[in-house]
Amino acid sequence: MSRVGLKPIPLPSGVEIKISDNLSVVKGPKGTLEQHIPDGIEVAVEDGKVVCKRPNETPPVKAKHGLVRALIANQITGVTDGFTRELSIVGVGYRAELKGKNLQMNLGYSHPIDVPAPEGITFEVPEQTRVIVKGASKQAVGQIAAEIRELRPPEPYKGKGVRYSDEQVQRKAGKSATKA
Repeated sequence: MSRVGLKPIPLPSGVEIKISDNLSVVKGPKGTLEQHIPDGIEVAVEDGKVVCKRPNETPPVKAKHGLVRALIANQITGVTDGFTRELSIVGVGYRAELKGKNLQMNLGYSHPIDVPAPEGITFEVPEQTRVIVKGASKQAVGQIAAEIRELRPPEPYKGKGVRYSDEQVQRKAGKSATKA
């Protein structure tokens, strides 16, 4: 029995949801998001709440029940509040700045790296060493944040690189100076 799948999702005011042919479309103040609904899961709007039901108890359907509910809840949260991911840049000379909508980063390479802002994603740079990725889609925000981190992942000896703001980097001791 899926505990997550059974919880109804409250529908805030100003948010519309349309379910048709295995597709849920959620419209809100921050935009519109679409999500495919797999076969075997029924989604309905009842009394201002979104309810996910499963017609049978087969393992594939049971496995998707909580997933579909979580995806629709993320859609609703995205069009009302949006999602953010914060990155920290650590290293001498490493910095980021906005060039229009795009992000330009100097990460110790011989050239600056330009990161274009995909549709629905915005960048903020409150300081040269902090980047905030914002958007309505949780998946898109996480994906672009991961791509930015991959440009210069944190290294274990000095800790230099791009990391998530809540990430702890395990540090290594390095070479020992004496040989016994």
